[in-house]
Amino acid sequence: MVALSVGPFLLALLIVVVEMTEVVALVFALRGEDGSVRPGVYGAVGGTAVVAAISLGTGVLLLQLPTEYLLAGAGIALFAFGLFLFRSTLRTYRRARAGPAAGKAPAGKEERAVQFAGGFTVGAVESIEAVIVLLSLTAAGQGASAVLGAVVGGALLVGAAAVLHERVRRIKIPQLKLVATSLLFTFAAFWTGEAFRVAWPYGDLALLPLFAISLLTVAGLLGWWAGPPRPPVQTNG
Repeated sequence: MVALSVGPFLLALLIVVVEMTEVVALVFALRGEDGSVRPGVYGAVGGTAVVAAISLGTGVLLLQLPTEYLLAGAGIALFAFGLFLFRSTLRTYRRARAGPAAGKAPAGKEERAVQFAGGFTVGAVESIEAVIVLLSLTAAGQGASAVLGAVVGGALLVGAAAVLHERVRRIKIPQLKLVATSLLFTFAAFWTGEAFRVAWPYGDLALLPLFAISLLTVAGLLGWWAGPPRPPVQTNG
């Protein structure tokens, strides 16, 4: 029987919950106009599975890669997709401001591609961060405790997402996409800064002002390019 080490177990559980919470949040945020989250879920599962498969096969090599390279790659990937998602968010805002007359178009191939790509990117990036910690625990001889903690953390996160699923669905899509776009730019800036050894004040707490700046910037650009809301159409009864 394999002995369980509480410390590594809790660390693995915590890192999976912390890192993968963003994946769940962004999958919900990237849901289509029809409310479907399936393309984003498939993408997130695919991205996580790819990283997991690579880490299982080349775990030792991954531990030898400089963290700066991984963070720089993550920052570039999130920034690039942030621009892609901003374009989709702008279209959503324009449709919303056009009023009910514009109607809701069914989710097309491009929107499903955005959802899948977003889920895949975030799933892969967040999995890399979690894998670094898990592989470090494994290298220290705590592989069984790390795997068990990761599995329990993932199960808890999936259960929480299932319970809160309907509540998240009620949030309006333009606002969700605004938050998702801002989150992508926030983490892109944070990880790129870490790759270049920027000493962020108060560590991870620097994410809060970065998110506020991203949110205000993205909201301002959307308000500028989307234009003012159209007045309701008057009908003669």
